[in-house]
Amino acid sequence: MTAPGRQWWTAGLGGWKNAGPFDPRPDVTASLVVFLVALPLCVGVAVASGVPAELGLITGIVGGLLTGLLPGSSLQVSGPAAGLTVLVYEAVEEYGLSALGVIVLTAGLLQTIMGALRLGRWFRAISVAVVEGMLVGIGLVLIVGQLYAMTDIKSPPGGLAKILALPGTLADTLDSTAALASLTLGAGTVVALVAWRWLPKAFRAIPAPLAAVALTTAASLLLELPVARLEVQGLRGAVQPLSLSDLGQLADAGVIATVFAFALVASAESLFSASAVDRLHDGPRTQYDKELMAQGIGNAVCGLLAALPMTAVIVRSAANVQAGARTKASRVLHGLWLLLFAALLPAALDIVPLAALAGVLAHAGCKLLHVDKLGELWRAHRGEVLVLFTTAAAVVTVSMFEGVLIGLAMAIAKTAWETSHVRVEVMAEGPGAIEAHLSGTATFLRLPKILDALEALPRDRAINVHVTSLHHLDHACRTSLDAWAERHSTEQITLVRSGKGPAQG
Repeated sequence: MTAPGRQWWTAGLGGWKNAGPFDPRPDVTASLVVFLVALPLCVGVAVASGVPAELGLITGIVGGLLTGLLPGSSLQVSGPAAGLTVLVYEAVEEYGLSALGVIVLTAGLLQTIMGALRLGRWFRAISVAVVEGMLVGIGLVLIVGQLYAMTDIKSPPGGLAKILALPGTLADTLDSTAALASLTLGAGTVVALVAWRWLPKAFRAIPAPLAAVALTTAASLLLELPVARLEVQGLRGAVQPLSLSDLGQLADAGVIATVFAFALVASAESLFSASAVDRLHDGPRTQYDKELMAQGIGNAVCGLLAALPMTAVIVRSAANVQAGARTKASRVLHGLWLLLFAALLPAALDIVPLAALAGVLAHAGCKLLHVDKLGELWRAHRGEVLVLFTTAAAVVTVSMFEGVLIGLAMAIAKTAWETSHVRVEVMAEGPGAIEAHLSGTATFLRLPKILDALEALPRDRAINVHVTSLHHLDHACRTSLDAWAERHSTEQITLVRSGKGPAQG
């Protein structure tokens, strides 16, 4: 029985409507769908990040049972995400698996503080081109990295090195029966994921990632293919709680930089995902500051358990909404199903080929590229495309953190250039003084244009330069105009700075 006046709401074709007495069945059904989508992704993200598969399951469990209960977004689902795979892999390679818990814990605390300071809403002010460029860069590195995983060949460090070594790796694969079989399984997984949407509705009731992994696993067993398979020891052996001695690694400046990268990227991905999920339904909107705190608390707990970092994930969230979820119960239950599976049936994962999980992650990387949006963006905002490609190239060739910083610097420079428009209008009719009017925004970026126009004026007549129509005159332009007027003071140069009267230069 519902309490008096209590209303439950559900998503329908005509928007959100009163559903009357609470019915748990839609949330239970949705939780099972999300669980089946999340299971292969949690494991695949962990393997691609270079950590035990159990750590991905732990993060998925925390994302459901803890973050799922916290306020912020009602239908958004959290867990390990493909967008952080590259960053986690680089961190583990650089500082070791023991540092991962420290980094995730500190990043989570930083997210919580940012949410408490009400900074969540400001993430909506981040340039979309930078975020898209970051995702494109991550997607490219992820796809290339999974090509090595599909062939069971160790990949070289660095995104650019991975790309350059690809031709040689593919040539070696053709000479190895085991590597070729593994690559075939990975490619088959991708084909199954792409083709699943075209199958009859009855088949599509099974989530595509689960179906693709199940089909390729069955094929590998039936054909007795010599491929590497997942190794799962169970949660008890995987959970290694953080110790106080591990916190000493925060003295490393590189670790601190990685913490900021984790916090910023995870926060941006979560809040952009929240914005996308809000567009999928007409229910309560996301409270960005509370959602940021929820993500921070979840990451802090994941750090204490030395697990993977979490973000809100659009694939699982969209599956939750489309499956008819009404309340937070669906995402909490999905965490419970993950816990029960990891505790009772971990051995069921031992038969899964690593190539199948690599195919799932490669397909996820393709989704990060958003190629369909590039044409529209190029036609409307070519400068944004330049920022996007610059960010993506920097992420691939340098690193995630530096790539985002380079992209932000590029976006700021582009904005400064676009907003710094200045016009120089000259009226030289008659024998009197020449009147030059400056209007717009005069910054150092437009100083060459201003000085070229003024230097071109004749020197045999008095010149009045009006700056009263400028919206902004920065220090560089003001100093240069004063210097120009001083150099030509004998030629009756006047800078008119106010409507009350001219000021002599």
